[in-house]
Parts: sequence; structure tokens; C-alpha cells
Amino acid sequence: MTQTLLPTPRLDIVESLRDRCDHCNADGKLHFTLPTGGELAFCGHHANRHTADILRLAAQVVVEEGFEWWGADRTTR
Repeated sequence: MTQTLLPTPRLDIVESLRDRCDHCNADGKLHFTLPTGGELAFCGHHANRHTADILRLAAQVVVEEGFEWWGADRTTR
């Protein structure tokens, strides 16, 4: 099996997000864009729970200021 290296997603920090979690409808803390243009938003719980998938799939990640996302140290700024 051949492995494909994907670029590290870009991380942007914003003052606040107005999104709702696409999984449970709680306040969104993280929003990410897929290379194909699709977008998803997660609350803090689901963002951290799905960190590995977000890092693998996202082209850009936007995090609300003050939220400590577990994948932040593995992105570019």
C-alpha cells in the first residue's frame, strides 16, 4: 500500500465563531474546510475527539480564541 503525504492544514485563530457543532448542535469551537470545499464545525468535545481525522482531512482549521484544540501543535500558522 502506498502512503500519500498530505499538506499540514493551516490554523487560524479568531475571536469568536458563530457556528454550531454539526454533530450535537452545541456552540462551535472549531471550523474546518476540506480541500474539496466542504466545511464542518465542531464543539470543543467533538473537535478534540476527532483531532486525528481533522488533521488528516482538513485544508484549513479555524479555532475560537481560548479553545485549546489538541491538534494545534501539528498545524501551520
